[in-house]
Amino acid sequence: MAKKDERIVETRLGPMALPEASVLRFPRGIIGFGGHREFTLIQLREESPFLVLQSLDDPKLGLLVTDPYSFMTEYEVVIGEADRRLLEIETREQATILVTVTIPQGLPERTTLNLSGPIVINNEARIGLQIPQTDSRYPAHYTPGMTGRKK
Repeated sequence: MAKKDERIVETRLGPMALPEASVLRFPRGIIGFGGHREFTLIQLREESPFLVLQSLDDPKLGLLVTDPYSFMTEYEVVIGEADRRLLEIETREQATILVTVTIPQGLPERTTLNLSGPIVINNEARIGLQIPQTDSRYPAHYTPGMTGRKK
């Protein structure tokens, strides 16, 4: 039974009781999943750099995400003025940056990060946006540890 400030949701990892404070609202959805507006972040394991951005609308929809700065030090996300207003942030430091991760089954050495479509979250307001980047230095399939950059 859920407590007053909790909701029970089905996730890819089974049913979970989530505090309302952990709900993230994405006013524009996420690219490819525009109809999904409410998500939460689920820590897979304490020592893991990966999280699941779990849709609260669809238990089958969970995107593997990570902090890109765990894998690279140089990554600059451009957040336009309209997106800053929607996110309710004034500075980049008020936001958490995440990127989606692809790990091919049985081939963890081919893991890639999508640097061209970062997810920006205002942790205080609990608002998230996926903000496509146009800088060619940041490909959709960046392999951590890559020395050269794909164009």
